[in-house]
Amino acid sequence: MKIIETNALTRRFGDLIACDNLSIGVEQGEIFGLLGPNGAGKTTAIKMMTTLLPPTSGNATVAGYDIVHHASNVRRVIGYVPQLLSADGTLTGYENLLIFAKLYDIPRRERSQRIHDMLSFMDLEDESKRLVRTYSGGMIRRLEIAQSMMHRPKVLFLDEPTIGLDPIARRAVGDLVVDLRENYGATIFMTTHLMEEADLLCDRVAIMYKGKVAALGSPAELKSAIGKEGATLEDVFVHFAGSELESEGDYRDYRETQRTRRTARRLG
Repeated sequence: MKIIETNALTRRFGDLIACDNLSIGVEQGEIFGLLGPNGAGKTTAIKMMTTLLPPTSGNATVAGYDIVHHASNVRRVIGYVPQLLSADGTLTGYENLLIFAKLYDIPRRERSQRIHDMLSFMDLEDESKRLVRTYSGGMIRRLEIAQSMMHRPKVLFLDEPTIGLDPIARRAVGDLVVDLRENYGATIFMTTHLMEEADLLCDRVAIMYKGKVAALGSPAELKSAIGKEGATLEDVFVHFAGSELESEGDYRDYRETQRTRRTARRLG
């Protein structure tokens, strides 16, 4: 069963076609990666699917709901973790989750237990009374994912979930993505320009380049398709899109995480 379907989904900004006829289907329970360098159109695509940006043409459904005509229904069944910092650094981890519990209309009698469960699952119980501005980048990302899962969505959208993280935190978030699928049954739709990360986590990937899908399939299928012994997903990207990927620096604290995500957002 396809829980996400897009049909010729397109978004223009003046003469620029940021997302060009995107047609993909994502199965329920799948971890699906939309890959590509900064500026490829990944964030534009995810913003349309999360109803934050109306398409210029084409259509899409999420959990059976049309993203334009049934946008409110779509929002009730998805979680979304954007590139920009969504946790409030002036509040504690617990207070951040409490705000989201209220925003999602979680009944008062269930809030405390739901917050406790999320803090425990994210391994943040011991840090829940600390101000978020004292958290590391990896802790912030785990808290943001907890926020997005408070209402137990069917689909979780993660826009560059490991951006600005050091390698250890990046691995921890990757493990968390798999655990969310296994323990909560969530379908994960993630964007990244890190091919190694996608190879490790994703059941299938679509590689975007200049707004278009250049290749689609499982990591193993795509590596096999280029006929190169020991091929990596980066080799696949270069083969289909003819461009080298950018590397990402490692950042650790709240201020640097905020600055890094702002820069990534500006670059697309």
